[in-house]
Amino acid sequence: MTKTRLEAFSDGVIAIIVTIMVLEIKVPHEATMSALLGLWPVFMSYLLSFVFISIYWGNHHHLLHTVNHVNSQIIWSNMHLLFWLSLVPFSTGWMGENHFQELPVALYAINLLLCAIAYYILQTTIMKHHTFSEKLAEAMKKQEKKGMASLFLYIVSIIAAFFNPVISEIIFGVVAIMWVIPDKNIERALKD
Repeated sequence: MTKTRLEAFSDGVIAIIVTIMVLEIKVPHEATMSALLGLWPVFMSYLLSFVFISIYWGNHHHLLHTVNHVNSQIIWSNMHLLFWLSLVPFSTGWMGENHFQELPVALYAINLLLCAIAYYILQTTIMKHHTFSEKLAEAMKKQEKKGMASLFLYIVSIIAAFFNPVISEIIFGVVAIMWVIPDKNIERALKD
C-alpha cells in the first residue's frame, strides 16, 4: 500500500466521523429560542469533538509526511487509531444528550484517552520503522512528550468526571489548546 492510499483512506474515515457527529444534532420541532437553546449541550459536545477530530486530522497529516514507506504494522496502527476515532460520535452524542453528566463525561474521557494511546502507538511504529534526520527525530520526541502529558491529563479527567465533570471539561480544553496547532518543528525538519 502506498502512503497516499493510507492518507486518502484516513481522510475519508475522518470526514465520515465529522459527518456522523453533525447529523446527531437534531433540528428542534419548535421555532422558538428556548427549543434552540435546549440544544446547547449537544452543540457544545459537537464543537469540542469537532476540534479534537480536526486536531487529529492535522497532526495525522503531519505525522504521515514523515513516512517513506508503509508496512503492515503502520497500516494496522493507523487502523487502530481510526477505530477509536470512529467511536467519538457515540461518546460525543451520549455526553451532549445527557448534559455532561458524570458517566458520559467519563466515557468521553476514556474515548479520548484511547485515541491518544492509539496515536502514540502509530507514532512509535512509524519512528521504529524509519530513519529520521536528527532534527526530525528531535521534533518527533517533542511531540511524544506532549502526547504523554495528554495521556496523563486524560487519566485525571476520567477520575475527575465522577467528582466534578466541569474539571474534566476544563482538562479537555487544556489538551485541545496544547494540540490545536500542529507542531511546526516537524514541518521545519521535513524542509531541511
